[in-house]
Amino acid sequence: MKTDLEIAQAARLKPVIALAGEKIGIDSDALSPYGHYKAKLSLDYIQSLDDRPEGNLILVTAISPTPAGEGKTTTTVGLGDALNHIGQKALICIREPSMGPVFGMKGGANGGGMAQVVPMEDINLQFTGDFSAIAMANNLLAALLDNHVYQGNALNVDVRRITWKRVLDMNDRSLRKITIGLGGVANGFAREDGFDIVVASEVMAIFCLARDLNDLKERLGRIVVGYTFDRKPVTARDLNAHGAMAVLLKEAFAPNIVQTLEGNIAFVHGGPFANIAHGCNSVVSTRAALKLADYVVTEAGFGADLGAEKFVDIKCRKAGLKPRAVVLVATVRALKYHGGIEVGETGRENCEALKKGLANLEKHITNIQTHYGLPCVVAINQRTEDTVAEIELLKMAAARYHVDVILAEHWALGGKGAVDLAHAVVKLCQRPSAMRFVYEDNLPLLEKIRAVASKIYGAKDVAADRKILDRLADFELAGYGHYPVCIAKNQYSFSTDSSLRGAPTGHTLTLREVRLSAGAEFIVAVCGDIMTMPGLPRVPAANSIDMDADGKITGLF
Repeated sequence: MKTDLEIAQAARLKPVIALAGEKIGIDSDALSPYGHYKAKLSLDYIQSLDDRPEGNLILVTAISPTPAGEGKTTTTVGLGDALNHIGQKALICIREPSMGPVFGMKGGANGGGMAQVVPMEDINLQFTGDFSAIAMANNLLAALLDNHVYQGNALNVDVRRITWKRVLDMNDRSLRKITIGLGGVANGFAREDGFDIVVASEVMAIFCLARDLNDLKERLGRIVVGYTFDRKPVTARDLNAHGAMAVLLKEAFAPNIVQTLEGNIAFVHGGPFANIAHGCNSVVSTRAALKLADYVVTEAGFGADLGAEKFVDIKCRKAGLKPRAVVLVATVRALKYHGGIEVGETGRENCEALKKGLANLEKHITNIQTHYGLPCVVAINQRTEDTVAEIELLKMAAARYHVDVILAEHWALGGKGAVDLAHAVVKLCQRPSAMRFVYEDNLPLLEKIRAVASKIYGAKDVAADRKILDRLADFELAGYGHYPVCIAKNQYSFSTDSSLRGAPTGHTLTLREVRLSAGAEFIVAVCGDIMTMPGLPRVPAANSIDMDADGKITGLF
């Protein structure tokens, strides 16, 4: 069996400039090529689309995954290809991969099998340099802040209350907590600092939520980097940093265009994680795609408790988007895992474990239909070891919720394998829907967190110490109380304990830290033991990646 990399390397790609003109009518003058198979779409061209009507937005999400992932991006790509296969004009909008998972454990973010966006190596390995630009803008702000303190500290910054961290697009647990400024007067003031991974940076969140370049610069200026000795916020605008940061992001902010293995157009832009950030691709690319196609298929990271909730409560709230249908991706493997079977044992038929694990699927369906107010279809991302008995059991269980269950074979067959799913999605888009938020803007911040915890996670309560409660109260007094909340927690369970599988109830959501993202306009609630700088596994994927004397890459998934 060929690997994803071997399939991608065997593909015959078309020049993307010509393909974009053929498929969606984009003139070559509106595209800036990065080689033959990657291009950036002009922001001026996107602005010229304002008067066009918008197509139907389809959200692809998933049940709570196993550590290997359940094929959400693969399904997004396969569905986009399938919609084009049945004669619809469809585009795909997904996120860019982070080097953390690429060299760590989970892998890339371009799909798999016969449902991939290509060129695969380029997309997974630095792509068009967007993440580097985001890291540089983030770290420029950190450098300007420390330089301001060193050069006399006219703003009276309290170095004990600096909140802005540096970032790196790599898993490196050693950088979570560091000390900088050692070595004497010439090197500045010694203080504690730390690194986050790029996808957790507020600059990444701003990049993905900004409507245009002006909005981008204004949001960057509102970033709060720390506080003065009399506890007044210090912003990037106070440091006169936002202009230079915007300049670093100017080229990156234009959406990237690539193609699927079947020669359909895909936007790949932005990449926040959904377990530690808001988990959606850029608003500017989603908006552009909606003007250019009748159907736009996008994804939100990890399960529907994380990515889909933030897609609705943050991205849709801020950008005025309204998905017409939701595809909930499930695998028999993951459901058996939630029934108590370890990943290594899920390849054998086990209907009893599957029955127990169905609670996870049912909770996600309930959340989508009841709390997000959206119609959904379940897509079974079929794996070769799935048995007929297991598939039938899964279909019968979902039928209780009046939800269609579609067996999808896009991994093996590409768009042809997801034609039934495409037809089901078109039918769903014709039904009326009334998307709703999990909480209202005017609720206190703690009550917003409690609403997500109780409604979406099934928690009985939220636990926070006095320091965190006081911090939330300070945010509200400073005028940030109307912001949505972005909950950072582990992705493998509805709870903060990854060992609690299925659909646990009665647990407590424990807040460890709360952070203000004034530019992105949300409050981050860090829960349990989730880290905003991940670590590498015992055997990192990087150990298997190599290239030969001709530069041909091997071992990349």
